[in-house]
Amino acid sequence: MQFLKNLFTPILAVLGFINKYFKSMIFLLIVFLIFSGDKSAQSPNANLATINLTGAIMDDSQILEKIKEIENNGAIKGVLLIIDSPGGALSPSVEISQAIKSLNTKKPVVAYAKGTMASGSYLSGVWASKIYANPGSFIGSIGVIMQGLDVSNLTEKIGISEQVVKAGEFKEAGTMMRPWSEAERESLQSLVNQSYELFAREVASARKLKFDEREIWANARVFLSAQAKKLGLIDEVGSLQSAKTACEKLSGVSNPIWLEPSPYEKMLNKLATQGSAMVYNLAGARLMAF
Repeated sequence: MQFLKNLFTPILAVLGFINKYFKSMIFLLIVFLIFSGDKSAQSPNANLATINLTGAIMDDSQILEKIKEIENNGAIKGVLLIIDSPGGALSPSVEISQAIKSLNTKKPVVAYAKGTMASGSYLSGVWASKIYANPGSFIGSIGVIMQGLDVSNLTEKIGISEQVVKAGEFKEAGTMMRPWSEAERESLQSLVNQSYELFAREVASARKLKFDEREIWANARVFLSAQAKKLGLIDEVGSLQSAKTACEKLSGVSNPIWLEPSPYEKMLNKLATQGSAMVYNLAGARLMAF
């Protein structure tokens, strides 16, 4: 029984959080929708913008929409990408990375690691013109992992068995209902290896690092900012203000005016961050750049 308690306690905690706070969050969102008016920020003369990437990366839709909006805004001449994320799913991390790469060809992007810029979030910002980091930030964790539960012992004890009808040898690969076969494990390992090579090559290309030396900077280690700079993973160690100043200089604007997010956007960002974290905690087997 203690095993069952340990297994389900985190899930029950997340469900309890949803039950306790979900209604209040929805109510606050409705209030903001009614009273905030135009969801765009009240900075008509703005020529610089900020994009925030926070929390676990599970859904890229909101940030991709923000990137595209800024990319199409001719008045915006430079972008500050503020990152504080442990990473997340591989696919949305790649999507964000490619969107930032495209944006950076049209207007300079400076990435700032506010707390954590690791794994998927490092990949997301790797194509920025410059990467700055708080001295206490965690940088790197360039690696890929696939993990899942094996609850076969539990189901055997409580008398639950599974019935499966499938077509294709590997259709059940990654199941939690039994130990993975050796063939399944080899197939999944191959998938992880290919994903890791994609990740490492992207970093090597963006940061002009030697791919053959990836065991030094892409072995999934996490570095403090000073060490990350020595390895070439970031450009400068500094404050948020220093990153903003760098963005202003790269953009070439004579009178920097920053686009401020509206209350509507702030609320959506908060809900998105909390929601992605809950989804991550409840997820089963998953391929993570994390």
